[in-house]
Amino acid sequence: MDMEKFTHFIKAFWENNTLMSVQAIANATTVSVIIILLVACVLGYWLTNRFVVDLVHRIVKSTKNKYDDFLLEKKVFNKLAQITPALIVNLTIPHIIDEAPRLAEFLSELAQLWIIAVLLMTFSAFLDALNEIYQHSKIAKNRSIKGYIQLVKVIASIVGIFAVMAVFIEGFQISRVFAGLGAMAAVLMLVFRDTILSLVASIQIGANDMVRLGDWIVLPKYGADGEVTEITLNTIKIQNWDKTISTVPVYALVSDSFQNWRGMSDSGGRRIKRSINIDMKSVKFATPELLDKLSRFYLLNEYITDKEKELKKRNQSLNLKENLVVNSSRQTNLGIFRKYLEAYLHHLPTIHDDMTFLVRQLQPTEKGIPMEIYVFSKRQEWAVYESIQADIFDHVLAIINEFELRIFQNPTGDDLALLKS
Repeated sequence: MDMEKFTHFIKAFWENNTLMSVQAIANATTVSVIIILLVACVLGYWLTNRFVVDLVHRIVKSTKNKYDDFLLEKKVFNKLAQITPALIVNLTIPHIIDEAPRLAEFLSELAQLWIIAVLLMTFSAFLDALNEIYQHSKIAKNRSIKGYIQLVKVIASIVGIFAVMAVFIEGFQISRVFAGLGAMAAVLMLVFRDTILSLVASIQIGANDMVRLGDWIVLPKYGADGEVTEITLNTIKIQNWDKTISTVPVYALVSDSFQNWRGMSDSGGRRIKRSINIDMKSVKFATPELLDKLSRFYLLNEYITDKEKELKKRNQSLNLKENLVVNSSRQTNLGIFRKYLEAYLHHLPTIHDDMTFLVRQLQPTEKGIPMEIYVFSKRQEWAVYESIQADIFDHVLAIINEFELRIFQNPTGDDLALLKS
């Protein structure tokens, strides 16, 4: 039975079984057809979910590939099934409602609007599934495509708006819309300024590999200091180390300076750069008694012995008397302490020997002589790194008295109390 015969059958039913007027019969026929059509839509949607969607789900779950499971997780097929009622209405309504053509046209337009909306929702869910698939790939750690996914969604939404306008506006032409957009370019750039800037910035960030998910970045201007957790079309989310979340515009990474600690993470080391101030008045030539005591340190025994031989040989070659401080070359307690720190750090398993390794004196100031340790820790985790650094300087502060050196420290209340007594 085709659609026209079906409508005539309903009309004949009302004509043969009622005494209604011609207009009332036409209205009753239209209402009956619409009610039957609604029932058909509900039944069609139920059958599509019960058989077609369930069959697709079983096929997907039976495959070994896990990527198609994300299509189920994002309910792509369930959303697409919602198009069934609209298709039934759009295909049948022009043929079954003869008595009310304007109503048939309006219902057909609503069905087309529903089809467009369902297609947009399905496409959006598909893009979300595509993003999830990408997130579980190996290259996702290097670059995020969420911003591009959002851009495609925006473009799809614009296309959907044009499609809706084409349905409801007779004689609608997209070329005229674009001509109008050209005239409104200045207004559009003002309205969508952040989106346009973010899009250009996203392309630059991706092309230059400036930021990745999981990078530790610092943006002083925005008070952000932490790990990048999300990169979208317009914003970047940074989880600071105090567990707060900073949301920064994407274009800020291009227009403003920021620091990315990825180089440190990739290098396998984390820099330790700290100094202590040594009281200049405690620096002196090492006495034989001090040399004898320090030579018992297993880290210094070989160095002190070899250095003493070298200096003695040099003094003898120049006919210098070793008991004259002015003429002879002698070791200092500060020089031996610096060598001790080098040997001590070289023996630590947590310090890199093949990266920059310095124990040096900096420019003396009114606070003494800064002795700086500039090395790299093998461990990068914050808590472990701080523990390694603290252990090193705990040892330095505890051992320095053995070299008859003093740490410079501004006078405290106890120091002034001792002076009074």
